[in-house]
Amino acid sequence: MIPPRKAIEYERYEFKKWEHFNSETIVETPVSLTVNGGVWISFMCTPTHLEELAVGFLYNEGIVKSRQDIADVRLCEHGDNVDVWLNFNAEQPTNWRRTSGCTGGVTAVDLLAKPNVNLAANSFKVQPEAVMGLVEKLFESQELYRDTGGVHTSALSDGEKIVLAVDDIGRHNTLDKIAGMCLMQNVWPENRILITTGRISSEMLQKAAQLNAPILISRTSPSSLSIEMAQRYGITLIGYARKHRFNIYSYGERVGL
Repeated sequence: MIPPRKAIEYERYEFKKWEHFNSETIVETPVSLTVNGGVWISFMCTPTHLEELAVGFLYNEGIVKSRQDIADVRLCEHGDNVDVWLNFNAEQPTNWRRTSGCTGGVTAVDLLAKPNVNLAANSFKVQPEAVMGLVEKLFESQELYRDTGGVHTSALSDGEKIVLAVDDIGRHNTLDKIAGMCLMQNVWPENRILITTGRISSEMLQKAAQLNAPILISRTSPSSLSIEMAQRYGITLIGYARKHRFNIYSYGERVGL
């Protein structure tokens, strides 16, 4: 298996002198996805929760709808391929598009099409203090980041606590891993908030909608397209969330605006 950390050495120049360090860095590696015996794509990812990454990617792409669609999931002994066997014949998309996701995300979903999910009628609400509290809980869950840096963390919350949290070098991979964990562990909180350290781009917004999360929180910025999509999908989009402040871009009534 491939470890998520790798030992490194480096030199630091500071205050006009050099210093040698032994440390660790995050691993980035290609992992292929094979569906019903055929290779579909390769992820560039951190090698943790790889079975969940594969299943969650298929869920967020709309290929699988439930755990019952999946006959078997196997990570190969070398850790560089995940085999997913479905209970139906799935046609591989031919129009994969590269997204703005770090490490080269891809999707076959038409992000500009009319959404098949609309959460505008979802009445789930939280207080502003809860938003900032969840951001703090996200930071507390970043074990791999504290060890290596250079990694994104995303979490699923029920509005009170962190239910699931995962790390990956690609921010889009974290939401696929969360989807896979929900599907494989049958963990679907009634109320769903996604919190992430990554920038909210269009594919991140689409994955949040696929997970039926009416609130999406990021510690950094949303893109212009993600704001437009949040308004169309009925999602409360929050950016630049910190301990004492955040910005809200759509459906602010869910947090008392």
